Amino acid sequence: MTVLYKLETFEGPLDLLLHLIDKAEIDIQDIPVSEITEQYMEYLRGMQELELDITSEFLVMAATLLSIKSKILLPKPPVIEFDDFEYYEDDGFDPRAELVQRLIEYRKIKSIAIQLLDMESERSLIFTKEPEDLAPFVPTQIDNTLKGLHTADLIAAFRKALSKAAKRTSYQRITRDEISVKDRIRDVSDALRRSGKGGKMRFSALLHDEMARHEIVVTFLAILELMKMKAIWCYQEKLFDDIVMEWRGGEHFNGLQESEVDY
Repeated sequence: MTVLYKLETFEGPLDLLLHLIDKAEIDIQDIPVSEITEQYMEYLRGMQELELDITSEFLVMAATLLSIKSKILLPKPPVIEFDDFEYYEDDGFDPRAELVQRLIEYRKIKSIAIQLLDMESERSLIFTKEPEDLAPFVPTQIDNTLKGLHTADLIAAFRKALSKAAKRTSYQRITRDEISVKDRIRDVSDALRRSGKGGKMRFSALLHDEMARHEIVVTFLAILELMKMKAIWCYQEKLFDDIVMEWRGGEHFNGLQESEVDY
């Protein structure tokens, strides 16, 4: 009759002892040394029958268990009487205490090792990637041509132009020729493109003393239309300063359509 053995592998004698204690559901503080020793020796005999190498630490633990078992089986030392007081020579000494302490410490370390192994497994499921420059994927924002310019600034410039016109000699000039906004847009565009200051010109440079009020209004509307078409930028260098116009339409600006401005 063939007998088959299937032995589990343990990392050391303490690991084997913890396995035997947990399997038997024994309190680690109150180990039945006789029972555990028999099971431990049975495991070593199984290793010998399978011709497995038994390391020295397993043999040392076996000797320790047999030593503890023998101390427990030995009769208690004689009672010593001293001044009407009786006590044993080694009263309160438990030969299992050192082994129990080693097992408790080993169980703590083993529990921590299992937790670290679980953390390693969880971390192995996380993949990281080096940061990349996402600037090319950011949508390009179109610059606001009216940035820094408020409605109050345009109104102030318009009032300033009207006040200059009011100070001049008031008289009516009868003329049959009328200046349209479309024609004035072309005049302002040509003046900015011919400017020798990088296409920049102050608003006051478009006005002169002989201009009538309706010509100032048409000039002002032409500037607003050019700003609407994004052909020019308007800004002030400082508060309450003259408005500066900057040409942005290019050399061959053709943004003005016949149907856009008809007044």
